[in-house]
Amino acid sequence: MTTPATPAARLELSQASGSRDTPLIEQTLGDFFRDMAARHPERDALISAHQNRRYTYAQLYTESRKLASALLGLGLDIGDRIGIWSHNNAEWVLMQFATAQVGLVLVNINPAYRTAEVEYAINKVGCKAIVTMPSFKSSDYLGMLRELAPELASATPGDLHAERLPTLRSVVWIDTVGEGDEQPGMLRFSQLLARGDAGDARIDQIAATLKNTDAINIQFTSGTTGFPKGATLTHRNILNNGFFIGECMRLTFEDRLCIPVPLYHCFGMVLGNLACITHGAAIVYPNDGFDALKVLETVQAEKCTGLHGVPTMFIAELDHPRFAEFDLSTLRTGIMAGSPCPIEVMKRVVRDMNLSEITIAYGMTETSPVSCQSDHNTPLEKRVSTVGRVQPHLDVKIVDSETGAVLPTGQSGELCTRGYSVMQGYWGDEEKTREAIDADGFMHTGDLATMDDEGYVNIVGRIKDMVIRGGENIYPREVEEFLYRHPKVQDVQVVGVPDQRFGEELCAWIITKPGERLTEDEVREFCRGQIAHYKVPRYMRFVTSFPMTVTGKIQKFRIRDQMKDELGLQDSQTA
Repeated sequence: MTTPATPAARLELSQASGSRDTPLIEQTLGDFFRDMAARHPERDALISAHQNRRYTYAQLYTESRKLASALLGLGLDIGDRIGIWSHNNAEWVLMQFATAQVGLVLVNINPAYRTAEVEYAINKVGCKAIVTMPSFKSSDYLGMLRELAPELASATPGDLHAERLPTLRSVVWIDTVGEGDEQPGMLRFSQLLARGDAGDARIDQIAATLKNTDAINIQFTSGTTGFPKGATLTHRNILNNGFFIGECMRLTFEDRLCIPVPLYHCFGMVLGNLACITHGAAIVYPNDGFDALKVLETVQAEKCTGLHGVPTMFIAELDHPRFAEFDLSTLRTGIMAGSPCPIEVMKRVVRDMNLSEITIAYGMTETSPVSCQSDHNTPLEKRVSTVGRVQPHLDVKIVDSETGAVLPTGQSGELCTRGYSVMQGYWGDEEKTREAIDADGFMHTGDLATMDDEGYVNIVGRIKDMVIRGGENIYPREVEEFLYRHPKVQDVQVVGVPDQRFGEELCAWIITKPGERLTEDEVREFCRGQIAHYKVPRYMRFVTSFPMTVTGKIQKFRIRDQMKDELGLQDSQTA
């Protein structure tokens, strides 16, 4: 097993390099998966609980080859882009491994996207085909595609020519075999799979020509301004990142990892699927979308040893009224990531969910995604208060965002990452790529962080989220961590809102624990004498939920915008 980094001496500057002891994997994902299936053919590879489907490694490999053959039959060639617009299911995994084997680029499309957004995504990267769920809750995916491509009504599957989606030739919808209405111009997934041949000689012929530095995956960043950018990742990027993530978790072929986080995001696809596949472990999906009760039921039924989630997911599981009914004694490890991990929540997860070896991971889509992670050797106090140390074969540093100078340990600055994990670039956008990746190969994350003299990194916020009140720099994360200590607080988010006198003031949105009532006066009394007066939020709102993305990331800009509207505020520079 590897450890993220072992500094020989105390650091003076905020820069560190990961261990190079374990070599990088230089295979393509398809070749690696083939070899793993040969080593563990009869072990569980995938359990999709909500679909009641199970695959051994041999079965998953065979089915992915059939799908690869069928995709070639659609006229797709090496380098062509194919979108996957779906929540978690077995078809998603089959797409991940089928495309990897024949050099197709899988494009992850956010299931929350609506018509204009999916139109942009398909056209931005030139998808030639798309595989989609028919619908989910209020999202009618097939309806949106018919709206964008009315030509589907008279098209032959594989020969679509749509004015608004000029590159798209094929639409495939994920069905339950033998059920559902026919969709004009579209193929059922089961029909497509039935066309494939696992012995198709073209698969191995193409695989032999692929390089691990070829693009394999495009993921759209969820930027809060402008259009999303397509981070382009290679076999080498995501296969190695999945492997070293699994190493920090000490995964083996005996492990069973419950993955309630979405596959369209790196958390599910890399920290979940690829961490498992690189260690011969079993992938377990409790449901298509997140459901706290389904997670608890699946962990117990499948005797899962690992569990992933963002903090809001773990909070929902811990506070579920039936939580005490479930046997979670098999749990050992997992990852909490996706947004800052509250220290008090982390402590409850360790204590009440048996996750004694749970780790914190930090990263971004553009770095495949993980740059720093804690592991089982990380002292508990560091595990609950930092994101661990730099991953193997990577370099990180914390710099002054104005001058670029590396800062002394303990000082806050922008975190930068360099190494195998840094993306190939933003698809079709060289200018944005150059803005993100400097001449020395460092990806500038936009995250504010500190590093201690042992190399442990602490994320203190986003550069753009820092609040400047009357000349005082305030990091909302620090205030949130303090308010989490209040016994009635379940969750809290702090943002800055404009103020004519001070430039900005703090606003806290607070979710109380079930059955509890809390007042502004109680919160202010709790803060009195414990934190500086300027860190006490001027505005407070007691809410039942936060605006968030489908991956569980809190959308602070929406909290800020709502408060500005409610209070009739304008940004200070325009006030």
